Amino acid sequence: MSPRFHVYRIVDENGKSSGRFVELSLDELDPGEVVIRVIYSGVNYKDALAATGAGKVIRRFPCVGGVDAAGVVESSLDARFKPGDAVIVTGYDMGVAHDGGFAEYARVPAGWVVPLPQGLSLFEAMALGTAGFTAALAIHRLEQNELSPGMGKVIVTGATGGVGSLAIAMLAQLGYHVVALTGKDSEHAYLKALGASEILPRSEIDLTDTRPLCKAQWAGALDAAGGATLAWLTRSMQQNGAIASFGNAGGAELHTTVYPFILRGVRLIGIDSAATAMPLREKLWQRLATDLHPHQMARSTRTISFTSLPQVFAAMLQGAAHGHTVVQIADDSAAQC
Repeated sequence: MSPRFHVYRIVDENGKSSGRFVELSLDELDPGEVVIRVIYSGVNYKDALAATGAGKVIRRFPCVGGVDAAGVVESSLDARFKPGDAVIVTGYDMGVAHDGGFAEYARVPAGWVVPLPQGLSLFEAMALGTAGFTAALAIHRLEQNELSPGMGKVIVTGATGGVGSLAIAMLAQLGYHVVALTGKDSEHAYLKALGASEILPRSEIDLTDTRPLCKAQWAGALDAAGGATLAWLTRSMQQNGAIASFGNAGGAELHTTVYPFILRGVRLIGIDSAATAMPLREKLWQRLATDLHPHQMARSTRTISFTSLPQVFAAMLQGAAHGHTVVQIADDSAAQC
């Protein structure tokens, strides 16, 4: 009989999602060619939605939570990976339709596994995680749409969140003039320390303004909010400005007009990090180990124990947490075993 280990499993009880620690064996995990001994995971907004039932993101019950995992290969049926290899898995169906990274062991398809890039530790990989990968993908897509530091200011909404905090640090070290939009007056010093050139309090923008176009201010935007904030962004972009949209914390509906797009050439780019194809995924992880590796990452990262995991979800959903939370599943020395 295979050994049992701890996982944080999400179940459906009377139509409501909830999570709990249970013991499973490898035979009870979803199928996959690669078994990973998980050293670190990370907590994303999507994880909080899944674990609490606040969002309908789980597509199959029961399911081990956690959209991220970093660790070492325990066994592999795929020749590309061998025991002891340091690897990363983020996105795909992890933690929503396939048993995820909130576990001492994960079993995943080989096609989801990324070798840990040289220059990046397992801890750093999860200090970045889906949040950092999403920020990197958003920056990459904006660069593909001709954004460069000399074009003007770049605004980041949801600035104190996991993606926003990392995006500010990445953009700043690439030379961009970053404006952080936040409703948290107490976090201005934190955002400045990450590299924000300016802080724009949310109270200073009028989200009820119904004019089809407002003052042109932003060359680029990274938006975690959606809703009225994203609509305001479409109206206030510069000529040929580009918006990377990756969240809906402020609402899923978008009420705007065609005028920003046909009169200013504004581009609205959807960012889906979970389904990113492997060639681009590997390229972005290489960038996260080099030019997009945030020098200020420690400021936006905190580490919790595996047993403390359930305590972070409510604070994340209430917007009371800032930065990215890393979950230490095992002692880092286990990676050397």
